[in-house]
Amino acid sequence: MTSQPDSSRSRALFLTPETPRPGTGGGGLRSASLLEYLRTKYDVQVASFTVPYHSKHLAARVWRNGWRLLKGVPPLVDRFAGFEDQLALSGRYKVAVIEHFWCAPYADAIRPHCDVLVLDLHNIESELAATHARATSGLEAVVHRRFAEAYAALERKWIPKFDVVLATSDEDARRVEHRNVVVYPNALPVLDAPNVAEENCIVFSGNLEYHPNIEAVRWFRSSIWPALRERNDGLTWDLVGRNPEAIEAIVKGDPRIRVIGPVEDAVAAIASARMVVVPLLSGSGTRFKILEAWAARRAVVSTTIGSEGLGARDGQHLMLADTAPEFAEAVQKLLDDPARGREIGDAGRGLYLDRYTWPAAWKRLESAGI
Repeated sequence: MTSQPDSSRSRALFLTPETPRPGTGGGGLRSASLLEYLRTKYDVQVASFTVPYHSKHLAARVWRNGWRLLKGVPPLVDRFAGFEDQLALSGRYKVAVIEHFWCAPYADAIRPHCDVLVLDLHNIESELAATHARATSGLEAVVHRRFAEAYAALERKWIPKFDVVLATSDEDARRVEHRNVVVYPNALPVLDAPNVAEENCIVFSGNLEYHPNIEAVRWFRSSIWPALRERNDGLTWDLVGRNPEAIEAIVKGDPRIRVIGPVEDAVAAIASARMVVVPLLSGSGTRFKILEAWAARRAVVSTTIGSEGLGARDGQHLMLADTAPEFAEAVQKLLDDPARGREIGDAGRGLYLDRYTWPAAWKRLESAGI
């Protein structure tokens, strides 16, 4: 489906596999930021896809992904392939942007219609799959290593076809082999810090069916939460985000773990907690959950990989910990010293306002001539 602009301004095409708006997850937030910028300069045609329904039942997923594994085609590349007839391209575009590496193969269809072709890498997919393989074991690790290799081969094939590549951070930019990589950071609109009552809880937020988040919840539940639960009467752990059914089996049986699910305003929900925990063991790109915590003026305890790419200083903008005992101790220190937590939350909000609002991020695009 497409939306057709009508004006004398230069035209841009924006191809996205997901809804580009806040409230739809990190991918939707990044796409919304870039789309809003393009609309300040161009008349933008938004193109997306109507994809066939597929079952999320375990047997169906095993069958689909087993076949993809044999073919060496990563799941999301396969899921969004073959919809060229839905693009409805018309005329010529000064700039065409393709969101997500999964849609990079549409470069061949779009290239004849544009002057500048841009690929926006929300993650480096080969790195995302490789870190997940290292963080898991057994068959799951084997599968993700296979998909990491497949992504790496596809990245070598498709990325050179673009004139400009956008990456979320300096770290991800260094992982891209291309002559013109622009760091365009993940960012949020300029938000006031919510004025809400603080509850005796810590919070984890995100799309709860995203495999790095599932892995993080499992690790925190088994290796970190028991010590915190024992030492802090009445403390609860809240899980906020879409698709809560994906983690219910991991956290069931503990009444002090509250599965909140999706909320209309994630920043306000985060602001009601004493702090945010980001126990990620794999990933790529940068984490909106940390940006939202900073916007809410809340302290963050994260693994190193969870905070990668944000330029945050340990002990100033957040606390870093990479083993379960260290993570539990960092959380406990902030629970015992609320003033220190407020100090870190204030510093995080300052970094968000300086680097990670939409207007701050848009300066990178302006400098790149996009």
